[in-house]
Parts: sequence; C-alpha cells; structure tokens
Amino acid sequence: MTPTISIITINWNSGNQLRECLDAIVGSDRQKFKLDKVIIVDNASTDTSLNGLEQLDLPLQIIRNSVNQGFGAACNQGAAVCNSDYLLFLNPDTRVAEDSIDRAASFMDESLAQKVGIVGIQLVDERGRIQRSCARFPSPTNLWCSILGIDKLVKSELTSYMMTEWNHDNTQRVDHVMGAFYLIRTELFESLQGFDENFFVYFEDLDLSYRVHLAGWCSYYLADTRSFHKGGGTSEKIKATRLFYSQRSRILYGYKHFNWFQATAIALATLTIEPITRIGFALLKFSPSQATETIQGYIKIFANLPAIYKSIGSSIINN
Repeated sequence: MTPTISIITINWNSGNQLRECLDAIVGSDRQKFKLDKVIIVDNASTDTSLNGLEQLDLPLQIIRNSVNQGFGAACNQGAAVCNSDYLLFLNPDTRVAEDSIDRAASFMDESLAQKVGIVGIQLVDERGRIQRSCARFPSPTNLWCSILGIDKLVKSELTSYMMTEWNHDNTQRVDHVMGAFYLIRTELFESLQGFDENFFVYFEDLDLSYRVHLAGWCSYYLADTRSFHKGGGTSEKIKATRLFYSQRSRILYGYKHFNWFQATAIALATLTIEPITRIGFALLKFSPSQATETIQGYIKIFANLPAIYKSIGSSIINN
C-alpha cells in the first residue's frame, strides 16, 4: 500500500522563498508516496509571501495565525489537520530535488523493523556545498564548550553537539537530523504529543528527536538525495532576536533533560560567561556589528528572565 505524506511548512515573512519551496514540491517525483496535503501555517506574516499560492497544483491548505505562535506550536497546528502516514516538516528556505521526498518516503516505509522514526536528507547551500546539519544530543559537557567558545577552536564529539567533524557524505544513523527536512511517522509524532510548545523556536526539533530516542526509535540521515537549504532564513534580518530565542531554548532544554545542578550551572554560565566570550570572538573578527547584536540579544534575555523561568516550570510540570 502506498504511504501518504502531509507536508507542513511554517511561514513567517519568507518572501519568494516560500513560492520556490512549493514549486519544487510540484516538480517532485511521487512514485513511492501519495501527497495527501500541503499545509502552510502562517505566523502573522506582513509581507506578500502568501499571494497567489492557491494557483499551484498542490492539495494546499493555508492556516493563518493573527499572532506569531512560534515554530513548534505552528507545526502542531499543521499536524492536527493531517491524517497521513507520515509528516514532513519542511522549511520555506528549502528546495527539494525531484527524488528527495520519494527516497525518504521509500526508506521510511522499508525501515519499520529497524524502528526508524525520523528521516532527514543531505542539505546543500547555493554553491552545492554540503551543510553539516546533523547533531548528537546536547550534553552538559558540549554545552559548556559552546559557552566557553572551545567548540569554535576544536571540532570533536566532546566539544560540540553539532556533528561538524563529519563530512555528511554517507548515510547513517544519527541522534538528530535538522528540522529543515524532518520526516516523521505520524503515529509516533502524535504519541509524543508533537513538539514542546514551550520552545518558541530552536531546540524544539532536538527535544523531539531525543524523546523519539527515549521511546525506542531512531533517526537516519540519507546522503543519496539532497535539498537546497538557504539557512538562517528570515531570522538573518533579526540576529539579536535569534540569539535571544536560541539561548532561551538552550536554557529550557537543560532544565528539561539535565539534573537541576547541571541545568542551573549552564543557565548561569549562559547569562554571565557567554556574553563575554561572544563579544570577545566578535572583536577578534573585527565585527563590531556582531558584538552589538550580542549585547542587544542579551538585553532581551535579561528583560525576559521571569517569562523564561515560567516556561521552564511549565515544561517540567508537563513532562
């Protein structure tokens, strides 16, 4: 029986990228799967990215949010209206190759016995260079290395949760595949209650991959098919805000998955040591703009500390 897939894309002022992403889906092979729905969840965009999408030859449904719900919450919104065998979370700054979804669906369909719950594929930039996008699960050790900047100097399993020491040119089992192309079994997604909405953006996919692992399933990275991925997306325009949400989510992840002492130590170091480390590296690179963005990001973090710890308490209670 041919498996069904629903594709869920979260849009926030993605401009022409969203149309290019959908055009690539229109041109993709569908020999190994049936495309059930393509769901666009728009997080209160103010640009023209949604204009004219209904003209595309796709089973398209658009959910329009009046406020930005965050990435994880929007993904859950999209998943809630799907009844397919698999869910493909696909970033709007991607353009899949013709065989990308077909190969991923085929691999997933044939790997039930191996308990493969999530599949990702090779991501490349505009010059065709492979992005080192897979990760191992964060640990207190590699998060400390990130805080101190050691991961920028030494690339290894101990210093970084990102698998930058591996060239990503072979198919293998991994802890985590980047959420830019994230194919997951619908039944598994629903059994774990989807993404944790306390993560507004960043780390929500890592958190889900870890919970999939704890449930006895695994993730696989496929190197024999690829997708273009711009990276950064619309957040390139708001780097200070991106830093705020990244650090917020990392603190939340620590309290959710580490013991209280480890999580608190990481949180305190994130708030006190890391700003100095980041500003120091920015100045060494003669990048005053990066130093300014770091300062602006941390101002946001300190201003929102009560709300951050409220989210931490909610996540701990719910899990």
